[in-house]
Amino acid sequence: MEQNKSDRTSFEFPKWANAVRIPVSLMAAGAPVFVLGLLYLAFWPGTTSVGYQPQQPVPYSHALHAGELGIDCRYCHTGVEVGAKATIPPTATCMNCHATVRTESEKLQLVRDSYATGEPVEWVRVHDLPDFVFFNHSAHVERGIGCESCHGRVDQMEVVSQFAGLNMGWCLKCHREPEAHLRPVDQVTVMGYEPAEDQLTLGARLREARNINPSVDCSTCHR
Repeated sequence: MEQNKSDRTSFEFPKWANAVRIPVSLMAAGAPVFVLGLLYLAFWPGTTSVGYQPQQPVPYSHALHAGELGIDCRYCHTGVEVGAKATIPPTATCMNCHATVRTESEKLQLVRDSYATGEPVEWVRVHDLPDFVFFNHSAHVERGIGCESCHGRVDQMEVVSQFAGLNMGWCLKCHREPEAHLRPVDQVTVMGYEPAEDQLTLGARLREARNINPSVDCSTCHR
């Protein structure tokens, strides 16, 4: 026997639903665009500061000093092996050479003024991690992570720029797979380092020999 239509349970949207129908439809249609835009911004170099290249108060060329002249990174960045920060060299370090080299250069006038007055040159920081991230240079350098792995070929940079994103995923990838970056400790400042054997083979051997097992616990970097 056919059920009476009046006995059937029916459902109807309330009248106010008509008012939100168009906005909800637009949101549903725009969701893919929003997600794609979000992903684009997340991986856009500007978001991670890749390529950030500020002009410095003194036109210092790493390509000349670290590249052509072959000055070791540690000559200027003296803290890299002993502390968390690599440190920016004081003006006195510059004057070790420039007291007798290019003493009349207009480009170095600010350096000479700094040395005479004791006021430091206000260098612009290039690699700047968030305040909630702890990073120790010495912990990496002492285990054989080369400067080049994080900073790129600074010996080829006329003006230093940020080479890597320095985001959490980038750091974790290295902590999980350090073999790709491990090298003999006495080679950490060598730019363009090429191992005599396959890098992953060398890295695996060095990792085992040095018992290197980088932590991926949150508290390692977020203290």
